[in-house]
Amino acid sequence: MNEKPKRKLGWRLLRWGLIGLAVLVTLAAVVVTEENWRGKHAWETYKRTAEAHGERFEWTAFVTTNVPDDQNFFCAPIVAEALKLNRGGTNGGNRVNFNIYRGEMAYWITNGGNWQKGILTDLKVWQEAFRKYNATPEGRTNGFPLTAQSQTPAADVLLALSIFNPALEELRQASLRPRTRMPLNYDNGFEDAGTLLPGLATEKCWAQFLQLRTVAELQAGQGTAALEDVKLLLRLTDTLRSQPFLISHLVRIAIQTIALQPVYEGLAQHRWNDAQLADLEATLGEKNYLADFQFSMRGERTCAIYTFELQRRTREMKNYSGDETGSQIITNSLRWMPSAFFYQNELAFAQMYEQFVLPLVDLTNRTVSVDAYRTTEADFKEQAKHWSLYKIQARMLFPAVGASVKKFALIQAQVDLARTACALERFHLAHGNYPETLDALTPQFIVTLPHDLINSQPLHYRRTEDKQFVLYSIGWDETDDAGKIVLTKNGALDNKNGDWVWQYPTP
Repeated sequence: MNEKPKRKLGWRLLRWGLIGLAVLVTLAAVVVTEENWRGKHAWETYKRTAEAHGERFEWTAFVTTNVPDDQNFFCAPIVAEALKLNRGGTNGGNRVNFNIYRGEMAYWITNGGNWQKGILTDLKVWQEAFRKYNATPEGRTNGFPLTAQSQTPAADVLLALSIFNPALEELRQASLRPRTRMPLNYDNGFEDAGTLLPGLATEKCWAQFLQLRTVAELQAGQGTAALEDVKLLLRLTDTLRSQPFLISHLVRIAIQTIALQPVYEGLAQHRWNDAQLADLEATLGEKNYLADFQFSMRGERTCAIYTFELQRRTREMKNYSGDETGSQIITNSLRWMPSAFFYQNELAFAQMYEQFVLPLVDLTNRTVSVDAYRTTEADFKEQAKHWSLYKIQARMLFPAVGASVKKFALIQAQVDLARTACALERFHLAHGNYPETLDALTPQFIVTLPHDLINSQPLHYRRTEDKQFVLYSIGWDETDDAGKIVLTKNGALDNKNGDWVWQYPTP
């Protein structure tokens, strides 16, 4: 074959190859266009149906807007200053952060209270730690106010903490502001949620300070001051309530647990009077963590969907990497990802919320279904075995969302136990002993008794031989273990097994 026919054959093959390539590109474009249309249509159809049943998917429905600075807790000078310091990664700011751990104090203080395990706070340990710190070179220039000779542990602790009194009064006034909106860019969805961490860490630090101060006030016989500080603690939990991010509500739960320690110790040592107990019970009765679970889950769902949509528009996925001292945003390109990927992940996340979250909590009957959780957990794991590009992002975000119901159930049960314990102490003040049954508490000492939110039955209660009582919920394992507390191998409370208990140390 001469050169001319070879060239003709080559051109012919090239032409057909280009035609074939064009056909493949056209077919691919048609398929992608079809998939994009199908994905968008499926998501919009689902959204219209859900909205007709009262669901909301606009991010603005879960973000507080139009909050004047003078009404915003987070714009109060002491709060804004603390956030600014912590976001800059500074270790200073003792005044605004109420830093009670200085130098090696954290290592010296090894015997903190833990009401969940029936342990009272040992103020002697704190007294010794403050004095030991003041004897260090750092403490001699940056120490706590203390007398030359030791006083009672409560008196020494209160004197040491008095260095923060001006800042505490600022925080108390800030807590009276009626609205809250954290200073972060909500328009970035999950991409900016990481900047919450410094603010959340600051509030937890304030709670730990207030817990110690309140316990010392109770032991010093300052019940009125202790009540005001407990109520300030509880107001701190409310400053995070309107946040649509799950992490904010998990920190709220941690602060609520911290706030229950002085309530517990005051009850165990009979340091609250009747009026204070009634006030505490009413204030705790305002907490509805089951409703907050629903709100935070809806917020988390809507934030995820908003973030997927933001990724579709920008074709970028940003991940927050950092801690309380700094942050970094890592950007990944999604340039070649079809729109169907984003629409279908939005749909998958919304459907998983409907399938796996909605059945867990019954607000009408005020119950949490452990059976529903186990079923949905098993179903989720089964679905996760089948890989799908259209569900990969939704599944990456969802597991933590589903498991969080246990934390909300536990803290609501603990608040209910505390309310009932307040009523029991009021009965004790009036009669000199505890009642034979909880029914004797209503309506004089509590209007309505909380029930066990795990099975909707009455809370378990019995008097003990040492003239105390045991009060408990059957807990997550749905088994009545007669008020038994179970610990993990490392000594932490095992909230999946055993009962959720309120009982006092043996006198």
